[in-house]
Amino acid sequence: MVRFVEVANKSQIPQNGAIGVEVEGKSLALVNLNGEIFALDDTCPHAAGPLSEGEIDGEEITCPWHHSRFDIRTGHVTMDPADEDVATYRVRLVGDAVEVEI
Repeated sequence: MVRFVEVANKSQIPQNGAIGVEVEGKSLALVNLNGEIFALDDTCPHAAGPLSEGEIDGEEITCPWHHSRFDIRTGHVTMDPADEDVATYRVRLVGDAVEVEI
């Protein structure tokens, strides 16, 4: 059953930055892109690097281990060595609470 789960507060996520969270066995990167929150898998498909620790440049996040890049909005890989996209998740805000559809 798909439902929204509270995972963080928006105030915890730095502007144009990311944090990693664990929810129901999933590792997610929450990204604050100019005030809009996005959620994507936190694990790079190339070598399991933590995307939440990567740099954000425009609308892309870079894996800190081998520099694969992903579109924050869609999860599409934009630069190798990764050759698989990462999953994205719907996000909604309820006040300051960030909820992700799981």
